[in-house]
Order: sequence, then C-alpha cells, then structure tokens
Amino acid sequence: MTPGSAPASPTKPSVPAAASRRISERVGSIAESATLAVDAKAKALKAARRPVIGFGAGEPDFPTPDYIVAAAVEAARDPRNHRYTPAGGLPELKRAITEKTLRDSDVAVETSQVLVTNGAKHAVFNTFATLLDPGDEVLLPAPYWTTYPEAIRLAGGVPVVVHADETQDYLVTVDQLEEARTARTKALLFCSPSNPTGAVHPPEQVGAIGRWALEHGIWVVTDEIYEHLTYGDATVVSMLAAVPELAETCVVLNGVAKTYAMTGWRVGWMIGPADVIKAATNLQSHMTSNVSNVAQRAAIAALCGDLGAVELMRSAFDRRRQTIVRMLGEVDGFICPEPKGAFYAYPSVQGALGREINGRSAQSSAELAEVILDEVEVAVVPGEAFGTPGYLRLSYALGDDDLVEGVGRIGDLLS
Repeated sequence: MTPGSAPASPTKPSVPAAASRRISERVGSIAESATLAVDAKAKALKAARRPVIGFGAGEPDFPTPDYIVAAAVEAARDPRNHRYTPAGGLPELKRAITEKTLRDSDVAVETSQVLVTNGAKHAVFNTFATLLDPGDEVLLPAPYWTTYPEAIRLAGGVPVVVHADETQDYLVTVDQLEEARTARTKALLFCSPSNPTGAVHPPEQVGAIGRWALEHGIWVVTDEIYEHLTYGDATVVSMLAAVPELAETCVVLNGVAKTYAMTGWRVGWMIGPADVIKAATNLQSHMTSNVSNVAQRAAIAALCGDLGAVELMRSAFDRRRQTIVRMLGEVDGFICPEPKGAFYAYPSVQGALGREINGRSAQSSAELAEVILDEVEVAVVPGEAFGTPGYLRLSYALGDDDLVEGVGRIGDLLS
C-alpha cells in the first residue's frame, strides 16, 4: 500500500443461491388446496353480504350430533385431558377404532396397528412419509383428491396418474393399473367412495385390484373415509376385507370428519402393519405429539354410539344427490354420471366450453368456474384441481334450497 492510499476493501463472499431463497423448493412447489381456496373465496363473498352459493367445501352442513358435543364438554372439564397424552392416540380411542373397524368393515386389527392423527389428511402425509423413498412411484387414479399428489411429492415420491373418465363411471381398471406399473411402483392410492367423483368400486373390482397389488408386491393405501355414505344399490367393501392377504402391505385411512359431521374436530387415523404404525408414530411424535384430547374423547363417543344420526344425514344427502344429478343433466353442455357415494357430483362440462357467455368465453373448466362465480355468484371447483380438466366438482353437502338455487343459476347462465 502506498503512503496516503486507502486500505483495500475486503472481498465479500458471494451469497450462495440457497441462502437467497426465502422459501424452500419443497414447500414452494406445493399447489394451493383448490377446494379450500374456493371455499374461502365463497365465505369472503358471503361476509361481504354477497348472495354467493358455495359448492366447494367437502364437509357436511349438519352440526355435530349433540351426544358427541356433550362428551367433548365433559372432557374439557376433566384435568386428565389438560396434559400431554401418548403421541399415537389415547388407548381408549385406539380400542374404539379397532372395535369400529371390526363392526363396520369386518376387519380385525390390534391397537398396535392404529395411529390417531390430526384429521385424515394428516394420516395421508404420515403414510407416504413413512412408506416412500425418493423416486418411488405411486399409482394415482384420476380424478383424485387434490391433496394426494402433494403428499406423495413431499415424501419424495412420484405420482403416476391413471385416468378414468365418465365413460367408465370414473372407475379405474386392473388393466389400466398394470399398464402404468413399472419397476419403481411402490404403492397404489385407492379411494372408494371417491372424492371428487362419488364413484364406488363394486366389491368384485375392489377384490381384483387388491389381488393384483398383492401379486406384484405393491402397497395399497386405501382411503375409506366415506364408507358410510353410499346410495341406491352401491355396496362398499374394505380393501382388507376383500383381500385379507394384503394385511402386511396395506394402510387404511379413515376418520370421523365425514360420517359424523366433525370436519373441524380434526381426528383421523391410519391402520397398518405394526412396524409401519410404529415408525409413523415416531414421526408424529416429532411433528405434532398427540391429537387434542378433547377431540379424541369426542371421537370415542362418536365411534361407540349408534349410527342413527349418520343415517339421517345420509338420507338427506341421497335426496340432494338425486336433485343435483337431475338438474345438472339439464344444463346445456353438461354430462353428469350418477354418484353412488360421498357427497359430490362431477359433471363433464366440455360441451359448455368455448361458447360465449355474457360476452365472455371460457376455454377451460377453470375459466368456466371463474365465469360462473363472477356472473351468477356460484362457487364450484374446476377439474384441473383433481387432475382432469374439463370437469367441475359440486358438493351437495349444503341446504336443499341453496342447492336448487345454485344449480338453477348455472343452468340459466348457460342456457
């Protein structure tokens, strides 16, 4: 350094790309839940005193039955429930789940095979996090519930979509699954009754799919949360009841949300081989610890009570199902197969795309959903959210009058 000159500035290290990234790629790549987004937008419009009718939410419009609420009130007063409890669930609730599974599904399991989770959605994430290694493939019949592919990807897995359209009543076949199978196939995600279509696989098809999975050493993750919501001559059979030999390579997902109108209580569970449940319980112990004790006590009351309140809700859903299918079938450009379970209608709307609607043109089901919301203030979920553009999902778990008014507005708009 020459006399009088300023000292050289130290060279600053360059900022690594990872350090400049505010949100991880893993989380940043997650798609927003379209169903929750539509429901939130509908509720915001209602709060602004707009006469919006929402078909987006996948939840019963009935209150939780009184005897379940009473059990929760009693539990809240009991100091035992003010403390941590086992991360995997209250022993009493695990026992109730095993008894309910034998009663409703004719499947016998031990409490060591049960993990109580914060809703069935949590069970989905736990299951894939426990089963999958990076690059493992999961066969995913479409239309699929919007959370499934995100849970698979977060666990490092690869969803392999297998499409089943309205011409086959949205029921995937063994031949389709076999065509999609590769050396990296680890699991099949199976959901019957289905969200979003309401399709119900007949018992013989459930058995055929289960035996195919068993033959090829493929895990079956079966979501059975809509088991009590079937209509007409539809019959639900649990995957494990159809193929008991799958016991060591099958995980059953379930919960109280849909059957007992308890979506906000957040109690679900997974049933599987003891070693898988032990590993998933260890994972949950670091993620959330135990599910709310008050909610768990309420779930015990639900599972141990009779199904009288459930039957009343199911009857109302059946009535609404028949109404919405009839009305959607009368909308110009819609084709609506009859759902046999759950509480969703999933019409093809491809015949309504591309036409002028009040000076606008919807080229996709996503754009059509926007037009319907903007023009007649009815919120529906586009098929893009479920892996099948060209469709809309409408939940009929809303009041009869709103259902008729909402579908009527859509029919008038597209007439």
